[in-house]
Amino acid sequence: MTAPAIPRRTLPLLTTEQISGLNSGLADVIEYRKSGLSLNHVVGCPLDCGYCVRHLFGNFEMKTPRALMSDEDAVSMLVGHPYFRPHKTPIQVFNRATDPMLPVVKPHTFEVLRLLDEQGLTNHVLVITRWRVSADDCAVLNSFKHLRLTVLVTHSGIDHPDIEPVNSAYAADSLRMLYEHAENYRTILYWRPIVPGLNDSDEHIERARELSLHAHATVFTGLFFRNEIKAYYEDHGMPVPYEDTARRKIMPEQAEQRILSAFGPAKADGGAEWGTLFRKTSCGVAYAWGEADYNGHYGVRELCDICPPEQIALCKKAWVKPPLEAVEQEARALGATGDIEVNDRAIVVEGLDEPPRYYLQHGFGYQCHDRNKPHHYRQHGRAPIGWEAEDGPKTA
Repeated sequence: MTAPAIPRRTLPLLTTEQISGLNSGLADVIEYRKSGLSLNHVVGCPLDCGYCVRHLFGNFEMKTPRALMSDEDAVSMLVGHPYFRPHKTPIQVFNRATDPMLPVVKPHTFEVLRLLDEQGLTNHVLVITRWRVSADDCAVLNSFKHLRLTVLVTHSGIDHPDIEPVNSAYAADSLRMLYEHAENYRTILYWRPIVPGLNDSDEHIERARELSLHAHATVFTGLFFRNEIKAYYEDHGMPVPYEDTARRKIMPEQAEQRILSAFGPAKADGGAEWGTLFRKTSCGVAYAWGEADYNGHYGVRELCDICPPEQIALCKKAWVKPPLEAVEQEARALGATGDIEVNDRAIVVEGLDEPPRYYLQHGFGYQCHDRNKPHHYRQHGRAPIGWEAEDGPKTA
């Protein structure tokens, strides 16, 4: 069968002067995030989601997508990045400054995927969208033979028009379309952001349960609520969900428990009348592909209490505590200072920011934490807002 043609429309390139005026985070088109090396050479989005991370880069008012460079140059930078490992490093495409399935962005998304796939790379590639996906789009996505491609469909169910101007029905329709046509890719229901009192009613949860049947896995998570996002809410008279902001996502314990109670425990025989639920993105992606989690979350054992038994067994088999000497050698080469520890939950380092920590994490398949930013028991790396202190193993 002949692969479907990828539409060739080129977004206008920003000038050197325009690029120099961007936030430095946007001008740097490659960022290492927990779910992988993130490629973002297209910036600008008209969707106006109130909680968007674009607030953090000072370009929320940039509604028309523009490119910082060609797709060929961007992919060349990606595969030539010092942290890129062929067939190993997870990749994300256009997940920070635009939506990859917008009509003017979609040709560039497909071209990036084509350029990567033609190199025979088998890396996990994550594409996150809340926009419309057609059957023709699914045909293009199925045409990539080597990449482990996962399309995550963001669905919040938020009805407040200022917070969520995009009708969630678009995402629901896209999810069903993607799941129905999936052959060489997987699709995830990305249920986020969940905000108590806004989209965690019984009706919202029931809607998510129904949608979870149209995905290879479901991942739920809370709100990323930084000062810039809070200021936007206040300036536009929108209901502010929390008094405080946090560097990590906010997912209160009671909201999580309501969701877990509604979904019930995972079943090995697949007999549940809903999809399989995960707390972490990489856990859902790995499950969809029948693999162990590449982020090594098995070390944070309380994360696994909602996972299917067969997935726990798979992750347990692949999870190997790395030798301290090997970790020290790599961590020191990356600039680690102070003591380095390898405990039964994670590698613990000092003096490394997120990119080198994620490089170690994906290289060893073992969690890597900053001693000065500890992950507390049962909070799963989330903000402390909405959680009671509880005794248990603490890890940095």
